[in-house]
Amino acid sequence: MKVKICGLTTAEAVAHAAREGADYLGFVFYPRSPRSLELETAARLAGAAPVGPIKVALIVDADDAFLDRLTAEVPVDMLQLHGHEAPERVAEIRNRFGLPVMKAIGVAKPSDVDRIAAYEAVADQLLIDAKPPDDPSYLPGGNALSFDWRLIAGRTWARPWMLAGGLRPETVAEAARLTGATQFDVSSGVESAPGVKDLGLITQFIRAVREAEPVA
Repeated sequence: MKVKICGLTTAEAVAHAAREGADYLGFVFYPRSPRSLELETAARLAGAAPVGPIKVALIVDADDAFLDRLTAEVPVDMLQLHGHEAPERVAEIRNRFGLPVMKAIGVAKPSDVDRIAAYEAVADQLLIDAKPPDDPSYLPGGNALSFDWRLIAGRTWARPWMLAGGLRPETVAEAARLTGATQFDVSSGVESAPGVKDLGLITQFIRAVREAEPVA
C-alpha cells in the first residue's frame, strides 16, 4: 500500500511526509493552483527531500520549453501529466525527457474508464482521478471531488495505477475496499486550507492507508 502526498509547498511538509513514510512527494507546476511552485522554490524543496520517496512533478499540458527548464533545474524522478495530453504526447514526453511518466485520467462515467486503456502502452503509471466539472473555476485536480468508485471495481490494467480524487483519512479504507487500489494520491484531503498542508492529517492519511486492505 503506497501513498503520494501531492501539492507540497514547504520544507516542513516535505520532511514530515517523508518521515511518516510517504512513497511519493508531489510538486505542482500549474499557475492556477494554490499549490503551484516556481522552479527555484521547487528545486530547493526537492533538493532537500530525503532519499527514498519518488519526487513527482505535476504538470498540465506543458510545452517542451517549460519541461526543458523543469527537468534541468528541479531534481524530480517522475513526470505526472494532468492535462489533456493525448497518448502520442505522453509517449513523446517519456522518450524526450527519459523520465517515468504517470498519466492522470479523469473519471465521471463508464466511458471515461474505457479511455484508460489508450494510455497503458505509453505511460509507466496511471492515475485515476475524479473528472472535474466542465467549469473553468475547477482545476484539473485537487478539487476535493471524488467519483463513484464502483466504476472501477474489479478492473485491472497493465500498468501500476494510483487512485485519486477527494480522498481523506476517513474515506481511504473504503476506497481501497471498493476499488482494489494499492496506491493513493492525496492533496486537498490533508489540508487545513487550499494549498496549506496539515501535518496531522498527513500522518492520519498515511496510517489509514497502511491499515487499509484492498479487495482480493
